Amino acid sequence: MTKPRVLISGASIAGPALAYWLNRYGWSTTIVERAPSLRTGGQNVDVRGAGREVGRRMGLEDDIRAATTGEVGTRFLGRGGRTVAEFPAGTSDSDGATAELEILRGDLAALLVSRTSGETEYRFGDRITGIADGTNGDGTTGTAPPGVVVSFEHAPDERFDLVVAADGIGSSTRRLVFGDEPEIRSLGLETSYATIPRTAADDDWWRWYNAAGGRSITLRPDSHGTIRAAMSFVTERTRAEVGAERRTVDEQRARLRRIFGDAGWEAHRVLDGFDQADDLYFESIGQVRAPRWSSGRVVLLGDAAYCASPVSGMGTSLSITGAYVLAGELAAHVDHRDAFAGYERLMRPYVEQAQQLPPGTPRLANPMTRAGVAAFGLGVRLASTPVLGRIGSRFFVPPADAIELPDYAHLER
Repeated sequence: MTKPRVLISGASIAGPALAYWLNRYGWSTTIVERAPSLRTGGQNVDVRGAGREVGRRMGLEDDIRAATTGEVGTRFLGRGGRTVAEFPAGTSDSDGATAELEILRGDLAALLVSRTSGETEYRFGDRITGIADGTNGDGTTGTAPPGVVVSFEHAPDERFDLVVAADGIGSSTRRLVFGDEPEIRSLGLETSYATIPRTAADDDWWRWYNAAGGRSITLRPDSHGTIRAAMSFVTERTRAEVGAERRTVDEQRARLRRIFGDAGWEAHRVLDGFDQADDLYFESIGQVRAPRWSSGRVVLLGDAAYCASPVSGMGTSLSITGAYVLAGELAAHVDHRDAFAGYERLMRPYVEQAQQLPPGTPRLANPMTRAGVAAFGLGVRLASTPVLGRIGSRFFVPPADAIELPDYAHLER
């Protein structure tokens, strides 16, 4: 029998993870990625709970552990960089502001691609520009086999059985099919990320510093001898703020200097590092709230379907878990419509819980006034004490275990 052909848009985490499982079930997978090569940059991501269990079933847990960033925990800093409170890294699948398994996004993507490159066809430097879903691929009836005819920016049109949009919160593939239907809900925070040089004064803690005006600066270690820096600031909580990343890199650098020039601590070091960085990335933090995750033979996965935002700590676990469930449901059902329904039935409660952020997030952690900064420092200091630690932990530990994973092992070919 001919293998079902699936086209996946996006070669970050969700796309290659889905390809891995579909390959094990005997499907043919192709991944198209608009970047000219695999994007190996990115910040620290957590592999928690159900996502970590899926990693075990993939045989990836030891590889992730070997590539860990070495982050030993989280420190909140006050004026002058003094430590206000600290939280050591977790020691189980799910606990800790710093997960037991922390890995750079690009390193995890590289692991997933290496596990699939022998069976999955990767097409870099191209993107989907049109999708015609129907009996003939163009919505008309006829003798052609069912499928989706996909148009590309550079390659000729091609027919696939299914198309999966796994190309992030701003998914262009999603827009082709769903338009503006999924709501991108702004959380009122903008964050810029880049890699900067490590100095002798740096350590292996995730250091978090707040300045009045809703500003924060974080420095995190990585496994490559550099530091992953981020600058965040509160914006208006409107949908229009999402998409601010369309500024040019130079415009953003100038914007950050205006906003963080008087922030104190390591602000000038980070701003200077951002000026030299070739991986500066910035985004308006938001969540994707999609009323449905599929239309015809097209289905959404990962951030394209249900981005919970970086502040949730659940993005990677949702992507890996969603890939596992979607692939398993496709293998378990003859009709893709039944598979998509099963995928949504199993994943939506997990997603909805992950998207329920602690009250006041993210403004609570990015106070506007000096008094607010002082109050936040007092709060994290109390939360770090043994007496109040259990109460405080609910703000740092996401619901990573809140799904019962099906066992699809019997479906492998």
